Amino acid sequence: MRFAGIDIGSRSIELVILKDGSVVHSAKAATTFDPLAQCKRLMNGIEATKIVATGYGRKLFTDNGNSNNFSAITEIQAYALGAGRVWPDARTVLDIGGQDTKVISLNADGKVAKFEMNDRCAAGTGKFIEFMATALQVPIESFGGFALGADKRIHINSMCTVFAESEATSLMARGEKPENIAMGLHQAIVDRTFSMLSRVDGKAPVLFAGGVAHNPCVKSLLEEKLTGAIVVPDNPDMVGALGAALYAERKY
Repeated sequence: MRFAGIDIGSRSIELVILKDGSVVHSAKAATTFDPLAQCKRLMNGIEATKIVATGYGRKLFTDNGNSNNFSAITEIQAYALGAGRVWPDARTVLDIGGQDTKVISLNADGKVAKFEMNDRCAAGTGKFIEFMATALQVPIESFGGFALGADKRIHINSMCTVFAESEATSLMARGEKPENIAMGLHQAIVDRTFSMLSRVDGKAPVLFAGGVAHNPCVKSLLEEKLTGAIVVPDNPDMVGALGAALYAERKY
């Protein structure tokens, strides 16, 4: 029997298939303007005993599927379960995705003790980083490495995407190095994230998941702020989908 977990996020969709407790297939696609079509494309040719969806598009997916083997769980549940498989010692899960940030505090049994989620503003998320990278004319894939080339740290006052772009433009007009501006933007993201971690009593080890976990500058700055290990799994984007698949397997 195979069990599927699908994480339908604002920027990307991830799919994980489990068989006998092991991952036998995984795939990823951009969400685009038609997430349901993208889900169907990822699931094409795949048979699963049970499919569990998570992410912002989970209801769309379950409403358009077979109610007998389709169900959904929250992202908090999915990430807690996925983190437990990827790094059982984790006591905090940090997920910075395309348009939201989640911080989940776990107890000694790996259960959710407390969580906080920023899903009403793109500030500090992958979308913010993407927008700022475009403003500085740096490819998003290399933006973190570009910021690490800074020779000083400057303070960015606003986390609003529009105001931050205006501030970055003003700094460039005054001759500030783009690398320094990029570092200031990354520092603002980490400061905001650290505040969220503090509010849920986030403790190390911290599992860093989501697309922004690929950014080396964000990881480096987080390590400066936190005491203890920050673990980035091999596939940080897949943690939510893995958790959904684990839920499907356990509830069958």
